[in-house]
Order: sequence, then C-alpha cells, then structure tokens
Amino acid sequence: MADVFDDARLDDSEVLKAADDHLRDLAEAGARVRIEAGAAQDTLAAIERDSAPRAIVAAGPDARLLRAVLEPGCPVPFVAWPGPSLPGWAGALDLVTVLAPGGGDEQTVSAVREAVRRGCVLVTACPSHSVVAEHAAGRHSKILPTQTDDTLAVAVVMMQALHLLGVGPEVDADEVATRLDVVAIACSPNTDIASNPAKDLALTLADALPMVWGGSVLAARAARRVAEAMRRTSGRPALAADSGHLLPVLEAARTRDVFADPFADDDGASAPSRPSLLILDDGTEEASVREQRGRLVATAEQHDVHIRTISATDGSEMARYAALLSTGRYAAAYLGIGLGGGDRHT
Repeated sequence: MADVFDDARLDDSEVLKAADDHLRDLAEAGARVRIEAGAAQDTLAAIERDSAPRAIVAAGPDARLLRAVLEPGCPVPFVAWPGPSLPGWAGALDLVTVLAPGGGDEQTVSAVREAVRRGCVLVTACPSHSVVAEHAAGRHSKILPTQTDDTLAVAVVMMQALHLLGVGPEVDADEVATRLDVVAIACSPNTDIASNPAKDLALTLADALPMVWGGSVLAARAARRVAEAMRRTSGRPALAADSGHLLPVLEAARTRDVFADPFADDDGASAPSRPSLLILDDGTEEASVREQRGRLVATAEQHDVHIRTISATDGSEMARYAALLSTGRYAAAYLGIGLGGGDRHT
C-alpha cells in the first residue's frame, strides 16, 4: 500500500482492470437483491400472519441491521442479540430472527438451536445446506434459503418476511435494487473523476482521516460500514461515531497553515493527520439530528476541517440506506485504488 495517493490511478484503465473483481462486486449489489427476492418468493408466499409475538429477538452478528430498520416502528419489544444463545426470558411466545447468509458461526448456530429447543417462532435466512439450516428445522421455523452471502440483499428478504408477519414495514426489493443500480452507474469505473461522486470523494479523503457520521439510526449504521470499508481498503484509520465522540476530534484539529509547504514532513509521519468530516444524509428531519449536524458542521468550519456529504433523501428507508452504503463503499474502493491497494475487498 502506497503512502501517497495517485489520482491518476482512478482513471487508468489497466489499474481499474486489476481491481475489476472488487468493483464488479459492488456493481452487482442490485442484481443480488433481485436474486434473493426472486428465490424467496415461494417461501414468502407460504407465510401466514399469526398472533403478534410477545417480543422479537434478532440474533447473530448482523442483528443490529434488523434493529436499525425495525425498532423505531416495531409494535412489540425488540432486542438485538449478537452474542451466543438467547436471552434467558425468550420462549414460545417470542419471535427469533437470524441473518446468516454466510452459513453462520458457532454463536449463530447456538442461538438457532436454542430457539428451536425453547419453541420460539424462528425465521432464519441461511444457505439451505448449512449447519444453521440443519439446526433450524422445526415446526415453528421458517427458513429463507439464501443464494448469496450479501447481508444487505438477504436482509431485504428477511424484512419482507417480517412485514408479512405484521411486525415490520413493507420493503420493496425492486426499489432497493434499482437504487443500487443507480449508484453503480454514477460511480462506475468508466466514469471519470470530474463526474464520478465516489472518485471525487476518494480524492477529497486522500490526505485526511475520515470522520463518518450519520444522524438517523440507519445512517449511523451505514457510517460504521463505510468506515470499516475505508479501513480495509486504505489501511488507514477511519472513525464512525456519534456526534459526541466526533466533536472532540474535530475540536483538536490544528488550524491549517496556508503558508506551510505541502511536501514538508515535519513530524516524520507518512499518514494524514487532519480529520475530514463525512456526513451521510438520509433526509431525516428530526430536531435532534439537525442539532447534532449543526454542531458538527459549525465545529468543522471553525477548525478549517473539510466537510463532505453523501445524500440519499428519496425513497424508503431501506433504499436510502442502500444508496448511502453503496456510495460510501465505492469511495472506499477508489481510496484504496489511489493508494495502490485496489485488489482489497470490503
């Protein structure tokens, strides 16, 4: 991984060809949503709404994604349980959901096994021949067989199932897929820096430490995933956190010296040391979100910190989340390519 970002690499056909697997994976996100939705049609058609559960437990490592979507409007108590087994109170009156597109780990298997043992209603999305599917078999279980290991695509199908059970919002898989296709076209490697939002964002972040913030629950979830992608592709720090944790970092930023030699290396460090604020805006207009955003922007401006925004303000919550996440992941990919590490995957 190079220390110096080379923006010419972002429009170099040979360099982009070397990173084709990674970029193609990002471009096919919409197709994976359609694949999962199409394969689940028969299973979803067989789901019948019963009495409302006492509570919902989302188990497994991706439990927090379901919580981010469902918790604000869920008609019953909702608990994300990413650890092993289940809460001690979970029983036959409760609904357990599990996302395991990759087949699940031992902790996920233990949660599924415990749900069946206790007689919980279980809805799990996993490969049909996985260990999770084997342990999920039971009279109160519904298994959504997955076709890919794409958590977002599988989550869309899971939320469609939960809507049919009366505990979640309606999610239009085609809307989500279309939004991902739109991002893929805008951020295509064939589109040059001048008109490519992801390449332009990567260029902005090339000499900065990304501080990623999303105001709503879903935007905050996307912010964490985008920061993770940036760390993987660039090998550099990237932070996603609540405004209360980001404000001290912005306040500590040194005032930029306009007369400083940009090629000087005063402290011997090769990695960038100044933060850059990246805001993920999903159109949420809650007063608390506006207040936090205002404080972040004002503090960043006061300390001469660059501010960039990824906006996705139209459509359903899940479509906006998908657009924010995909655009951020494209930016992370181009950041890695500019630093000479385009073969890294997020």
